[in-house]
Amino acid sequence: METLSDEKSVPERRQKAVLVTGAGSGIGRCITEHLVADGHLVFAGARKKADLRDLERMNNVQPLRLDVTSPNDIESALSYVENSGRGLYGLVNNAGVGALGPIVGGDDREFELVMTVNLFGPYRITKAFAPLVIAERGRIVTIGSISGILAAEGAGAYSMSKHAMEAFTDSLSLELEVLGVLVSVVEPGKFRSAIARSALTRIGASDTPVDLSTCREPHAVAEAVVDALFGRIPKRRYLVAEEQEAQRTIRKQIEQLVQLNEGHSHTYERDALIAMLDEALLRSRPRVEPAAMRDLSSPSMVASDL
Repeated sequence: METLSDEKSVPERRQKAVLVTGAGSGIGRCITEHLVADGHLVFAGARKKADLRDLERMNNVQPLRLDVTSPNDIESALSYVENSGRGLYGLVNNAGVGALGPIVGGDDREFELVMTVNLFGPYRITKAFAPLVIAERGRIVTIGSISGILAAEGAGAYSMSKHAMEAFTDSLSLELEVLGVLVSVVEPGKFRSAIARSALTRIGASDTPVDLSTCREPHAVAEAVVDALFGRIPKRRYLVAEEQEAQRTIRKQIEQLVQLNEGHSHTYERDALIAMLDEALLRSRPRVEPAAMRDLSSPSMVASDL
């Protein structure tokens, strides 16, 4: 019995090529698996040889040695994708690292690492591959975090890097939407990942304030990415979090709005703020349950069908 992951069983007009960075484990591996299950071809970027070997065993996956901090790796990956003859419809900037430690008195090497990977990585990858995505009027998705809205003591560098992805997404969208490319950011809460443990290992610590290894698998994050890539009307921002995490994130946004509004010559009163909120809500989409989101992400619902 043929499956959607069998390349020959998927009509060429439906199968799209997507590059996923950091595809060797965690969220990136889960995104890769979901895309393959939907019948798409994935150029799966990873650094470790073991991860590349595992990815090579998957149908419809082309593993690429891709360290987002390496110009040589980026150039080689771009050449490979260009020479594949498959084009590139989607780009998923997923590769990232965590960092723990204070801002004042923190380790400069850790700060530079997290900025090099989490900030300059998406910038360099997007700059390199955007022409291919533009040619197909495709989609670009970046994995942010609720840490891009919130900020935690002891994780300042990580929060800063994810705050930057908010501006990156908005600016990139303004640049590329006129060229037919839609841009989104996915903002997960806590999901199973080794990112915190890796950060602790680098600094020689053993205790972690957050044990992500016991969290749920990131299938909801992957589903959000699939919708951002193939949904008819993708959202700019996808919050994927537990109820308490979502409430904290939304409350933080409201708190920042109040701080921005208070005590200056153009401060708005409550009624004016509520009117602005109502106006914005009229432009938003209604609540979408996970199953409904999955339906929106059907591989038959791609940009060429619009």
